[in-house]
Amino acid sequence: MMTLQGKTAVITGSNSGIGLGIARELARAGADVVLNSFTDRTEDHELAAQIASEFGGKARYSTADMSDAEACRGLIEAAGHCDILVNNAGIQHVAPVETFPVDAWNAILAINLSSAFHTTAVALR
Repeated sequence: MMTLQGKTAVITGSNSGIGLGIARELARAGADVVLNSFTDRTEDHELAAQIASEFGGKARYSTADMSDAEACRGLIEAAGHCDILVNNAGIQHVAPVETFPVDAWNAILAINLSSAFHTTAVALR
């Protein structure tokens, strides 16, 4: 089994679904994990505490709006150190192209594409 002791992993969009599954597996392998979503609920922080308790490492929750470039960059900076970055955050909207809302298109590009650019730019340092 792979060991990630001493590594810090930041997983965007990780308070549910695939992102949460990835965060749990990285924690199981020994990584300290930073969970992320755009919400800042008690349950989000409790989820991180549960992962820390279950796997014996460090886990914390950090809110960031992945459609905002500065928030993306701030997420990585707040982690303090990032050995592993999983750009998992994403949204979708379904509509015929001729009626597809411009605001929805811009949000999809910001979260699904630009957020990966901004987080990676800081993590590579």
